[in-house]
Order: sequence, then C-alpha cells, then structure tokens
Amino acid sequence: MMSLWPQDTIARRFALTIMAAVTVAATLSALAVSLAGSWLSSPANEAGLFQAVTSISHAIDVAPPEMRPALARAASTKLYEVDWYDAASPLAVALDRESGPEDIHPLPSPWLEALGRRALVFTATAADASRMGLRADMETHPRPRFLGVPLKDGSWLVYMARDWSRDLVRLSRIAIILVLLLLSAAAVSLIAARQLSRPIERIAAAARQFGTDPKAPPISESGPRELRGVIRAFNDMQGQIQKFVGYRTAMLAAISHDLRTPLTRMRLRGEFVEDPVQQARLFRDVDEMQAMVDGALAFFRDDADEEAVTAFDLAGLLITIADEFADQGITIPYAGPPHAVYRGRPFALKRAFTNLVENAVRHATPPTVTLEEVPAHNGTGQDAGGMLAITVRDDGPGIPDDALDQVFSPFFRLDRSRNRVTGGVGLGLTAALAIIRAHGGDIVLANRPGGGLDARVTLPVT
Repeated sequence: MMSLWPQDTIARRFALTIMAAVTVAATLSALAVSLAGSWLSSPANEAGLFQAVTSISHAIDVAPPEMRPALARAASTKLYEVDWYDAASPLAVALDRESGPEDIHPLPSPWLEALGRRALVFTATAADASRMGLRADMETHPRPRFLGVPLKDGSWLVYMARDWSRDLVRLSRIAIILVLLLLSAAAVSLIAARQLSRPIERIAAAARQFGTDPKAPPISESGPRELRGVIRAFNDMQGQIQKFVGYRTAMLAAISHDLRTPLTRMRLRGEFVEDPVQQARLFRDVDEMQAMVDGALAFFRDDADEEAVTAFDLAGLLITIADEFADQGITIPYAGPPHAVYRGRPFALKRAFTNLVENAVRHATPPTVTLEEVPAHNGTGQDAGGMLAITVRDDGPGIPDDALDQVFSPFFRLDRSRNRVTGGVGLGLTAALAIIRAHGGDIVLANRPGGGLDARVTLPVT
C-alpha cells in the first residue's frame, strides 16, 4: 500500500527547505511591515491621488477668489501641500508659458486621464522659488516636486509633494524584504543542512571507529532514503569484513595450535636418536619451530580486538614502558608532554611500543622515546584534531634502505644467523604494525644521516 506522505528523500528535503525559507521570509516581511507602521506602509495609490486632486481642483475652481487660499490650505494633507496663485502672479504666468521652472513638462497621459484636466509637472530650485514667488519650504525639501493645475480664471493650484521620499521608501521596502529573505533562507538552509549532514557525519565517525575497532557496532539507519541506503551498504560491508577477519584469524590460529602436537612427537622421538650431534640439531630445529608456533599463536589469538577502546594517557603509557626497562637496568629517556589523552586500546599499544623499544635495545642501542602533537592539516590528510607522533630513536647501525619495508614482513630477520630463541622469530615489528594500523595510524622507519634509526609512529586523534 502506497503511503500518502512522500518518502523522506534528499530531493524532498531540498524542496521543503526552499518552501520553508520562502514562507519564513514572507512572514517576517509582513511582520516587519505591520510593526514598522506608516514608515513601511505601501505608497498611496497614484490613481486615487489624482482623483483627490481633481476633486480639490473642481471645488476650489467654483469658490470665490478670496476663499481660495484658505481652501487650499485646508485641502493640504500629509501627502501633499496645496497653494493657490492668482493669474497675475509670476508663477502663474510662467506656468501658462510652460517655461521658467526647472524640468517642466506636461503630466503623462495615463495620469492626465485620471486627473481629467491639463496639468504640469515641474521641479524648482531655491532661486526659481524666489524669482517666481513660489511658496515652498526649500530647506526641508531642497528639490521638491510640484504639480500645477490651471483653473478657469487663469489662476493655478500648485500641489507640492510631501511624499518626496516615496521612492526611497519603496527601495527600503525592497531592501528589507531582500534582507529578510536572505536571512530566513540562510537560517532555514543551515538548519536543514545540519539535519542532512548529521547522518553523513555519523557515517564518517563510524568509518573512523571501524578503522580502530573492528568489532564496532553497526550504524542505526536514519535520514533520507539515499543516506539510509548508504548506511545499509556500509553496515553490510562492515559485517562481511568482520566475518572474514574472524574466519581468517581463527583458521591461522588453529593451524598454529595444531602444529604443537607433531612438534611434541618429534621431540619425544628425538630422545631415541643415538647420535648426540644429530640429536642436538634436531632439538634445536624443534625449539626453533616451537618458538615460531608460539609467536604465531601470540600474533593470531586476537587479544587486541577483544580489548575495549577507552581514553587513556598515552604519555603515561610511554613513561611506564621506560620505567619497566629502567627496572632491568636499561635507561630509556622520554621527551614530550607529561600527559596526552588518547582514545584506543592501551594494552595493545603498550605491546606495540614495547616491541619497538625491545627491537632497538636488542639490535642497536637503548633508544630515546619522544611524543609530540602534530597540528591538523599538515599534509597528512588528517582532519581537525591532528595527530600524535611517537618516535623511537636509536644510535645503532640502522637498516639497509632496501629492507626498511621488509622488516615488517612476518618471520623476516636481517641477521639470519641469529638464534631464533634469543633473537626472536621476526613477528615483533609485524605485530606492532598491525596494532598501529588497527588504530588508523602507521609506522615509518628511516635511517638518520648521522647514524641510527627512527621508528616514527603516527596516531590520528579522533
């Protein structure tokens, strides 16, 4: 059954946003006009104005000359001022000749028809008013507009427009309406954009969380139909990746665990080897394989993924690692802030940094550990919040340039002659890189020009 209400889509939200913006703008404009009163009231209808002028002109035309000045003053309103000039006055003579005042011309025909008689429109300067005896307040209205209407006896009625700012009021009305339209459209658009961007922000936050926590919960489906489809696809992808990772880890852990049984049988059968040299070699191979199996089990048992993500003091964690090595008589200097709050898996990160420090202690010199905050937008592609950079720096011989990336490969060792029990099985750096990348960071090894190796770990601050 089809719903009578349209589905929540991005197009529908855009349409509603536009409709809401226009509605709010119209409401605010009407409210502003009603509250502003006459200042923003609509200008008088000009056709009605000329009808009033016609009535006044007819009434004064039939009145005795001695009453006309008083009637003209009585007919004045807030829109115009009326004055009467007899036929012999300089202004009446000038108007009869249609010359003298500045910018004098007949009234346009549409308004002439509304007025019903001849009329002239003109402006005047203070000099014109003085010369022609025009009675007008030129100080209040420096360049007023006039309408001259002749009477039957040759005298003239002159209307001076007091609504001289009518055009300015029109412009003010338009400007205010435009400002209200822009402000309301901006406000409504910001609110609508915020509502639309929230699901997108949640998708981005979930993607970052999934990068640091493979067991992160799925996103709740909300928002427009298109974004709900994106969220549904992301949740499906996240579920498939979680199943794949879980299956792969369980399979590799099972293989490593099952290797213990044949290794135990090989050691037992080695007890029956009579040649002591061959027996020692066999036991050494068994011990080497046992170390590799134990290392692989430690790598695949997925302890880090089981650990909850929490906020902790990363600087305190690094200082703790340095203190633990100090208990063994190994001095690990630390340089950086005393506190740095980071959100991640503290035990997994401790294992990763411990592996880096142990690698330096074992194969080079006791390193220096530094912690620094890298500002945002530094070319690394990270967003606001920046990154935390941890550098483990030793003064050893370094690593050949062609092996800087290979040392992260499982079971890779530079010195293949070292005993695997004392020199490791080659999974320390692999485990460290896996932990750091599970937090959305990376490890980069670089030889220093003066000698030594820098292991730089970058962790995004979310």
